[in-house]
Amino acid sequence: MAAMFGGSLLVGLWLMLGALGSMRAAAAIGGPFHLEDQQGISVTEAALKVRPTILFFGFTHCPDICPTTLFEISEMLRALGPDADRLNTWFVSVDPERDTRAVMAEYLTGFDPHIRGLTGTPDELKSLLQGYKVYARKVPLAAGDYTVDHTASVYLMNREGTFVSSFNLKRPLQAAVADLRRFF
Repeated sequence: MAAMFGGSLLVGLWLMLGALGSMRAAAAIGGPFHLEDQQGISVTEAALKVRPTILFFGFTHCPDICPTTLFEISEMLRALGPDADRLNTWFVSVDPERDTRAVMAEYLTGFDPHIRGLTGTPDELKSLLQGYKVYARKVPLAAGDYTVDHTASVYLMNREGTFVSSFNLKRPLQAAVADLRRFF
């Protein structure tokens, strides 16, 4: 009987430590940063503590995933209507060499105007990518060009600036909108 109780206690302790480890892993996403949007306005992690935030990491020369995801985000923002003003929506560059403020500004004209493009120096972006656990690697192509392999998740942060989850855009639009409204 004592052995069963001891074993149950150990299993319970192991499960609790695993849950705490998962919570720490989620809490470990984020951190301080300083970038600029496409109009030259400074953006820091303090802006995360104002309203819920959607972050998507990508680059303007991406041939398919990035424009598709930004289109899906634009559709979601359109469906939110006036509530879209209650959400930070950021497209964060993983390609600071090409994604200048001017390039970001031009690129984002094809998407919902609520989406702000964030960029910075390679060191500023490297620090941010590490803090958000985003993979990004430059891959050479023919004729000296390159692409960037990168994490293609959409991050949802609550109004306290804490990572909530990866945000699933591949579901019915109204379900995504309803999910976001829970955080307003």
